[in-house]
Amino acid sequence: MSSFLLNDNEASRMLRDILQLTSHPVAVKLVKVEDSLERLPPEPRKRLRYCQGLMEARRGQSLTLTKETLSCPAAAAAFGFSPLPDKIKKGEMLKSLGLFESEEAAANLMKQMPRLKQGAYKAVSLAPLEGGSFMPDVTVIEDDPEKIMWINLASIHDTGDRISFSSSIFQACCVDVTVIPFLTGKVNACFGCYGCREATNLKDEEGLVGIPFEKLEEIVRALQALSIKAMPSVRKKGVYNLFIKSLTS
Repeated sequence: MSSFLLNDNEASRMLRDILQLTSHPVAVKLVKVEDSLERLPPEPRKRLRYCQGLMEARRGQSLTLTKETLSCPAAAAAFGFSPLPDKIKKGEMLKSLGLFESEEAAANLMKQMPRLKQGAYKAVSLAPLEGGSFMPDVTVIEDDPEKIMWINLASIHDTGDRISFSSSIFQACCVDVTVIPFLTGKVNACFGCYGCREATNLKDEEGLVGIPFEKLEEIVRALQALSIKAMPSVRKKGVYNLFIKSLTS
């Protein structure tokens, strides 16, 4: 488990400073059915999609989504709040959206979608990592690919392992950068999906990455090391500038 405590704000500040993030890293907590909601952020006044909840937390808000306030049925199924509706399960909806050639292809996708056990969790809380009031399970960052690249390099800084990303370009926020890091204990990145790009202010040039909280300290420490030499060198684009200069000399 990471030794960072959310009330000291150190992890978030270091992430924002080193990576030059444009918004808050988001703390995500998956709340088990037996756990109390009493000390967690309140539910929103209106129903939200999970990707919209991330958008609000990225901008500084704190909230908790339950079966009653989570408006996306695919996300509700991903978190185990309720079964996947047949219209989505059988591929009809995704085919009607023009995402897949056939209902069979869409159904195949949904069959393989990682999900939490039905009935094991009752809520998901989201808040800016800095100043958060709960211990998260996952930290989600939405930003440009250069910053996501450094996070992924930091995740293998000590091991040199190759990275494999898991995505179906559908349910990017709820599954790709929340459920998968939670279940696997590994960093996972993705390009976004139909839902979050339609329903939130995610920019065309932005992607997402989910970090299991127990890996956060390790990644921040590696980012510190990368920021000493590798990161400044890349960002100065020295080799590129020399190349351009050679073309005009």
